[in-house]
Amino acid sequence: MNVTSKQLVDVVTDVLCDVCGESTSLNGQHSAQFGMLQADWGFGSPHDGESYQVHLCEGCFFATLAYLKEQRRGNKMFSEKCVEQERKFGLIERSQEIL
Repeated sequence: MNVTSKQLVDVVTDVLCDVCGESTSLNGQHSAQFGMLQADWGFGSPHDGESYQVHLCEGCFFATLAYLKEQRRGNKMFSEKCVEQERKFGLIERSQEIL
């Protein structure tokens, strides 16, 4: 037997980019499309107990990713493995449509 009752709940209707402040839903027609930069620092870290979460719109996400790639390029400048890994930096999946 199901027992039901009406409940009021908070629902996320949009996510704003923490960098530029823009909405991450496309014209309010689609669900929010965003990336996140997240960290939870634990024991032994100078930031022990701190948690961070930054929401990024598509433009700010890829600008941040480009900056991180550039930092990595500088750190690995003379490594032969760097070129191949650079193209895939951070990418864990890519859906491909069959044309």
